Amino acid sequence: MKCLVINLDRSADRLAHMTAEFARINIGFERVAGIDAKQHPELALQPQHAIHAIRPLAGSEIACLHSHRACWTIIAQDDAPYGAVFEDDMVFSCKAGALLGDISWVPADADVVKLETFFSRTVVQRRRIAAGNGFSVARLRKGHPGAGGYLLSRQTARDFLEATAQINIAVDDLIFDPIMSAGKMVYQLVPALCAQDQFVADRLPSLLDQERDAARTASGLMTRRRKPTAVRITREAGRTIRRIADFCRFRRHIVIPLDPVEAAN
Repeated sequence: MKCLVINLDRSADRLAHMTAEFARINIGFERVAGIDAKQHPELALQPQHAIHAIRPLAGSEIACLHSHRACWTIIAQDDAPYGAVFEDDMVFSCKAGALLGDISWVPADADVVKLETFFSRTVVQRRRIAAGNGFSVARLRKGHPGAGGYLLSRQTARDFLEATAQINIAVDDLIFDPIMSAGKMVYQLVPALCAQDQFVADRLPSLLDQERDAARTASGLMTRRRKPTAVRITREAGRTIRRIADFCRFRRHIVIPLDPVEAAN
């Protein structure tokens, strides 16, 4: 299985970071030149998916999609049944090499396995499948942000390429939003194999978040407005009902933990 790392030509420090990370877990990787929004303004001319009607995608988000598409093209043309994609600000579990070096743990029906955690609450199926080395995989039943680390099948890579041939969409919405990925078997690795450095050591701030937050501020989406009492009550009631429904369907609300980065002494 190829491990592909998206890296902008102007981000030599991030390439050095990922080189050290992969050396630490004793796994090789292939660098994929990231698409730089500053050099490709024409990408913004492609229509955007309707889910971005309120706040259109920032240029960096569009470039991020096309960077991932470059990885999907490699996976779609490769002989291996799966390929792994990483962004260049990830920090790995000390046991990551054991899983990235052997795909026998991947469920036979898996289209996508999310390897990353964004430390936000999500929902997974309670039933888990052992993946060895203290890991397991569970069906992902709710959106889980981030596309910094995941593996996907060769056929799914082809499907994602086709789905984005004429339209732009945020990468994590396409892959990890259950509505958008309907029909795909999407799993979550528990605990996670990796996380963005900003959550672990805070050495590499997210380049994507900076422009995305600026766009949200400009659109007014970052301004918090207090909802009317009736709306807040209705929303909380709906949240409670969904939790009960998830419990009845054997689903669990969880913040996916990160497996330890450093080996235990």
